Amino acid sequence: MSLLFTDFASWEAHCARTSEPLYQPVLAYEIEQKGRTEEEIWVGVQRAYDVMREAVHTGLTEDMTSRSGMVNNGAKKIAASPVTVLSPEFKQLVTRALGAKEVNSCMGRVVAAPTAGASGILPGVLVTLQDLHKLDDRKIHEGLLVAAGIALIIEQNASLAGAVGGCQAETGSAAAMGSGAIVYCLGGDVEQTFAAVAITIQCMLGLICDPVAGLVEVPCVVRNASAAAIAFSSAQIAIAGVNPVIPVDQCVMALGEVGQSMETRYKETALGGLANTPRGREIEQRVLVQDINILPDEVSQ
Repeated sequence: MSLLFTDFASWEAHCARTSEPLYQPVLAYEIEQKGRTEEEIWVGVQRAYDVMREAVHTGLTEDMTSRSGMVNNGAKKIAASPVTVLSPEFKQLVTRALGAKEVNSCMGRVVAAPTAGASGILPGVLVTLQDLHKLDDRKIHEGLLVAAGIALIIEQNASLAGAVGGCQAETGSAAAMGSGAIVYCLGGDVEQTFAAVAITIQCMLGLICDPVAGLVEVPCVVRNASAAAIAFSSAQIAIAGVNPVIPVDQCVMALGEVGQSMETRYKETALGGLANTPRGREIEQRVLVQDINILPDEVSQ
């Protein structure tokens, strides 16, 4: 498959040369790759965002109890908490990201953006961004394309998979997609947009993937919430003109290097980290027994 760009520098150079907005070459890439018209691509982006909004709504209104019991309506509990640590807007961001990810853990419908394990981050970020700044759907759709371009470049030069690069590759990449989309949607220039990506990667670098009992529930759900918060803070830092110092392409290089050097037990194998705690092993044994018990009896021949 032909690829969009090899790095952020070439994406920026293309837009400087053509005066195209950041989303435009990604749109052209989608048209070429899928063999569809521009109108069809926009319809697909709309559908994806609709599913994201639906996941946010579902996570905050329906029963979100996973079969393991580790996920148990966390988003609704946060929303209803009488003790408020965060501003109302910040609290909404956290509940939305967490709720959308709970939908995934409870086998609901989500958009893997870029993975199912990180599927609460972009919904939480974009729905909250749209509410705060009264943006129309078209601007959010453009932001989604920018986020997709960011993911393509990270995937080429590092990884988007926890099994390859740890959680930094999943929730880290999703947070970077979100922060870049925020800055773009709020009128930031290319340099600020890519600075947001760089700052986010710096904040997420080194995060291991250690799912308890091998399920994408703990600590994945709460990491979606914290990653959404990092996306917002990184976007604020970047749009204010703060220099990330390390260029974005070099940050991606570091992401890949850290992922390669990370021990296997910290890459979605459930062999280390939280999965290897006494409580984690206890949950693992209970979940395995449940799985055995629900298997249908063999039909005698």
